[in-house]
Amino acid sequence: GVVEACLLHMLKRRAAGFLRTDKVAALFTKVGKTCAIAGDVCKKVQELQQQAESRKNQPNGQEPLKRQGSTTSKAPVLTPQAIKHIWVRTALIEKVLDKIVQYIVDNCSKYYEKEALLADPVCGPILASLLVGPCALEYTKLKTADHYWTDPSADELVQRHRIHGAHGRQDSPSKRPALGIRKRHSSGNTSEDRFAASAREYVESLHQNSRTHLLYGKNNVLVQPKDDLEAIPGYLSLHQSADSLTLKWTPNQLMNGTLGDSE
Repeated sequence: GVVEACLLHMLKRRAAGFLRTDKVAALFTKVGKTCAIAGDVCKKVQELQQQAESRKNQPNGQEPLKRQGSTTSKAPVLTPQAIKHIWVRTALIEKVLDKIVQYIVDNCSKYYEKEALLADPVCGPILASLLVGPCALEYTKLKTADHYWTDPSADELVQRHRIHGAHGRQDSPSKRPALGIRKRHSSGNTSEDRFAASAREYVESLHQNSRTHLLYGKNNVLVQPKDDLEAIPGYLSLHQSADSLTLKWTPNQLMNGTLGDSE
């Protein structure tokens, strides 16, 4: 939708088409006459629209008998949102949206007014450059609202690792290695070593998930909780999510499992 808004900004009437209500379709069709990549997208979109229309006309979504058994009989199921943005969406999935926008920017005088976004000598090329990243992705498995993976709560993680530590599986060869932080002044006590490994796994679980990206991490960062207390070394990490940055700090004592009587 954002890309479409940029493409439609101050589009010339002749380029948009006088009688066409779908101005994005008119723009892609006109660009496709001189740009081979855009022409291929137009053919792909027409095929998808025909398949979606035939599926809509068939009762209970049944395909015609003559097409059953063929390799192309299964038409893709397009949601209303996908059909609404089918031109930009198809170009994005085909990994050519950046090339089409770059072609439009290079030939902006044919399609746009002078004050248009894509006619701007700075904003136009920037938009084309920003689309290079999304066009490099594989959109084979899209997440839906009911399939988001969520992190367990901290309480659940603690309970899991308490159960894990009670079974004494630290000598298992298939166990995943921890963060690689060596415990200093080890007492040789098996229960303490087991708790240390459990604590490290707990910290590792908190710092690894599918919704945030670890940008930076550094150990032995000193934090002073109060003026009358000594600075405490710990692990500092910066995480990026879809809409925010999160700064985390975990004491080394917790990571090493040697909290003792510390507050």
